[in-house]
This record gives sequence, structure tokens and C-alpha cells, in this order.
Amino acid sequence: MTARPDRLLAELEAPRALRRFGSGWYAGLFAFLLGIAGLGLVLSLRFPALLSTPELAPVYRSGLLRPAIQAMILASWALAVVSLLLGRYRLLGTSALGLALCASLIGTGAPDSSAAGPRGLFFGVDFFILNMALSGLIFAPLERLWPHIREQRLFRGEWQVDLVYFLLSSMLVQVVAFITFGPSRLLLAHSEALAGVRAAIGSLPLVVQVLAIMLLTDLIQYWLHRAFHRLPFLWRFHAVHHSARAMDWLAGSRLHFLEIAVVRGLTTVPMFTLGFAPEAVQIYVAIVYLHSALIHANIGAERDWWGHWIATPRYHHWHHAADAEAVDRNFAIHFPLLDKLFGTFHLPPGRWPSHYGVADPVPVGWWPQFLYPLRRMGRR
Repeated sequence: MTARPDRLLAELEAPRALRRFGSGWYAGLFAFLLGIAGLGLVLSLRFPALLSTPELAPVYRSGLLRPAIQAMILASWALAVVSLLLGRYRLLGTSALGLALCASLIGTGAPDSSAAGPRGLFFGVDFFILNMALSGLIFAPLERLWPHIREQRLFRGEWQVDLVYFLLSSMLVQVVAFITFGPSRLLLAHSEALAGVRAAIGSLPLVVQVLAIMLLTDLIQYWLHRAFHRLPFLWRFHAVHHSARAMDWLAGSRLHFLEIAVVRGLTTVPMFTLGFAPEAVQIYVAIVYLHSALIHANIGAERDWWGHWIATPRYHHWHHAADAEAVDRNFAIHFPLLDKLFGTFHLPPGRWPSHYGVADPVPVGWWPQFLYPLRRMGRR
């Protein structure tokens, strides 16, 4: 007998012809997603010191979150019943009912996470859910309306792997932030001579500060990106990111943890040592999150000239291409002008890559991919 997780995955990954409207698939899918979101947020309310993110305290204090969670749970119940009545996707509907039941039993009458005491180690379950919901609500519909590869499914190959990356990067936001801000903290403690520069930069208009951050970080990331491609030691880590053979908004989250530590640790230095306003940094972080998902997305609606001025899906897809003409091209994260200046720009008019991935034998799964570059170093 087939294991239940495999059967649930089979229902989620049902062919398009079998998940037409009225089959119960859409009702079961949204019931399942709402059930997961409701349960995760209820647990964040119940155990705020362990599972909630301190930066989201204003959301909890607003008084809107608890009614929203209750609405999620009720919607999950209703859609699960609809899915079961339609009959084809019973395990999907039953799983959604189980999630909604667990969330209901735990309840939303839990401690207020905004009043949680001193924090130790925490896992950002609420940040993961809100981040996933925002990104999914923006990019999943865009990929359905204007796809580059029309036949690519929502649950394409290896989506589970990329979801794990997305989950871990969101839930371990505290660990990532600690590693990321290490170099900046060190420089801040020994850079009193930059006080005048910080005052001048901090007085600039907010829009100018955001653009300056984007230019500075892009210049640093450009050369780091080239180094990760050119140096064999670094490429072993970056090959994990390029191992994705299908591109969509979730594929951008496939990054080795050590690469995240190096790249973010160095690119945050100008943001936190040159005196940029906190509001400018926060706006830039929001832009990076959304732009990273966009340039990896399976979206084909763009003009040829767009990719000459700003990184677009087609521009960045050529960076991920397995085509020989695209090797070591398009390293910029925001502004393709850097590739034009340094001779690495490639955007043939009207054409997309024929396929993606790397020749390296990168294994499948988060843990094997985490160990992959480390094992290669050990063998050498």
C-alpha cells in the first residue's frame, strides 16, 4: 500500500487535466495551505518566545492578527468540506481538515507574543508563513497569467527541496541575521573616523539613500558572484543554487547556508557602516526579497529593453542557463550596467535559455546539498 505522504504529494502534483475547476483540487489545495498557515500562526501565539519573530510585534499589537487567523481556520474548514464533497482528492481534503482541527483545538486565545520577555533562540514560524503568503500571492498568479514556460506546473520537479530552503531561511532568520551583521558590527566598533560621512549620507533624501544602497551592494555582489563562479572552492557552494533545473519564484531560495553567510555578511557592510537611515535599509531589504523572487520567476511578459536597465526574469534566467553561450554571464543582481561595464552581459533579443542546471553531480535534497561542497573538500 502506498504511504500516505506519497499519496498526498501525488494529489498535490496531479496533472493539469485532472485538477480542473470543479474537481475539488483547488478547494483542497487552498484548504491545505490555509490549514498550515492557521496552525503555524496559532503555535506562534501559543509559544511566542520560541516561535514568533520580535520584529513582527507591531502586527500582533494591531489586534488584527487573531481575527485573521480565525478566518483562515474557518476558511480551511469550509474549503476542505467542499473538496471532500467533490470527491476526487480525499486525502488533500482530509489533511486540511486535520490541520484546521488542530489549530482550532489549540485556539487563538494564547499569550501575546508582543509581550514576550527577554529572547533567547527563536524560530520565525510566523515570519515564514507571512513571507510565503506574500510571495506566493504575488508571484504564483503572475506565473499562471504570463508564464514563460506555459506547461510548467505549480508543483514542478524538486519544489519540495526549494520549499525546505525557503522554510529554513525564514525560520532561522535570527541565526542568519547574527552571522550577516558580524562584519558590520566589527567595523562600526572601529570606524569613528567615518562620523562625518555618516552624517552626510544620513541627511540625503530617502529615495537617494535607497538607490545608493542598491548600487553599492550590487557592486559588491557582482564581484562576489564572479568569484563564486571562478574559484573552484566557492563554486562548490554556488553550484547548489544553480542545480535547479526549473525556474520559478521559489527557486531563488535554493542557496547554501555558507554562501548566504558570506554574501550577506559582506554586502551589508556599506548599509550599516556608512550612515544610511534605518528606513532606507528596511526598504532595501523588502526590495531584495521581492526582486529576488521576481528574477527567478517563470514570468515571460517583458520587453527586450527592460533587461538592459534592470535585472528581469529573462536577464537572470540566462545566468542560470546550461547553454554554452551563457556560461559566466549576467552576474549583477539589480543593474545589468555592471555586466556591460565588465564584459559579462548576455541578453540575445527575444530568446530564452533552452534548459537550466549544472553539469556537476549535485545531489537532491537539502541535507545532501548542504554536505555536498564539504564532502568534496574532504575528498580533495
